[in-house]
Amino acid sequence: MTHQIKIPALYMRGGTSKGVLFHLPDLPEAARLPGPARDALLLRVLGSPDPYGKQIDGLGNASSSTSKAVILSRSTRPGHDVDYLFGQVAIDRPLVDWSGNCGNLSAAVGPCAIHWGLVDPARIPRQGSVAVRIWQANIGKTIVAHVPIVGGQVQETGEFELDGVAFPAAEVPLEFIAPADESDGGAMFPTGNVVDELDVPGVGRFQATLINAGIPTIFLNAADLGYTGTELQGAINGDAQALARFEAIRAHGAVKMGLIRTVQEAATRQHTPKLAFVAPPIRYTASSGKHVEAEDIDLLVRALSMGQLHHAMMGTAAVAIGTAAAIPGTLVNRAAGGGTRSAVVFGHPSGTLRVGAEAAQVGGQWQVTKALMSRSARILMEGWVRVPSP
Repeated sequence: MTHQIKIPALYMRGGTSKGVLFHLPDLPEAARLPGPARDALLLRVLGSPDPYGKQIDGLGNASSSTSKAVILSRSTRPGHDVDYLFGQVAIDRPLVDWSGNCGNLSAAVGPCAIHWGLVDPARIPRQGSVAVRIWQANIGKTIVAHVPIVGGQVQETGEFELDGVAFPAAEVPLEFIAPADESDGGAMFPTGNVVDELDVPGVGRFQATLINAGIPTIFLNAADLGYTGTELQGAINGDAQALARFEAIRAHGAVKMGLIRTVQEAATRQHTPKLAFVAPPIRYTASSGKHVEAEDIDLLVRALSMGQLHHAMMGTAAVAIGTAAAIPGTLVNRAAGGGTRSAVVFGHPSGTLRVGAEAAQVGGQWQVTKALMSRSARILMEGWVRVPSP
């Protein structure tokens, strides 16, 4: 029998997600490098794989939004403060997916880096905000988090309200610099088209916008799927047939985007691409009971993460929404009414969210210089996690 080991960690909320954050030098030596030892450690911390789907024996909370791990280290990259590596931990299988970023937990990285002393103290004002430059190591992109400071310390409480989070907190504006994800195929639109025909054998043929921005995402029209775009989690997550259909669409879309070679590989790449469906605005009632009026939003969006309809919206998918909305002709842009747009407010299951993007056509190719949105973050617990010794 072995004893448990303890590892310093923070348990944080970032946006509408929660995760366990580690400082790279604090990890056991074998887990400081990518590989089976690191994956095994994070799986055990979160309580996966759990055939009961509850993660009772770990810190996960049995949803894709709460089964997450982050590893931070002081950046050696010029012009950056901290390197940020994100792992999406599967709940019911022994899988840590490193293929993309978590936009929600991106809001936690800046405050955590300051808390751990990874940002030069000389840059932190007594009052105001500090721009923490983050290198997102999964996709090789820069994120700038504008962290509020009061009395020389991170300000976590405030009046900023975020649908999907019960309590207000301090606002953390985020800039996703040149967010097109070029790690898996090069172009923002990997097929060269803003709209494609996606043929899914046994399921159907769909119009789709396939985009690499924030995170690789497949956008469909809600009506083509038999939905209105106002659905909440219960309407989809309890429908095994619908979830299987979504997964088949996601797998074929991933092949068309060049992310995988065969549809069978999608089972080992659950975190990306994301699948979302859009619709023009209509009135609906959010999961909190809040009424969202059609005139208060530009479009409706519902997105799936790790095989389930998300309770709000993934931050990286919000970047994809803002980027696609800014480019005329995409399904997202059409659902929002068309035209040129620098920002949209979209309705999701928990309420609404505003996201902006700066897009331009250069040499016949669309480029996005940055995407912008606001989140909040808060330390929930700090100390050590304990796991059985390997």
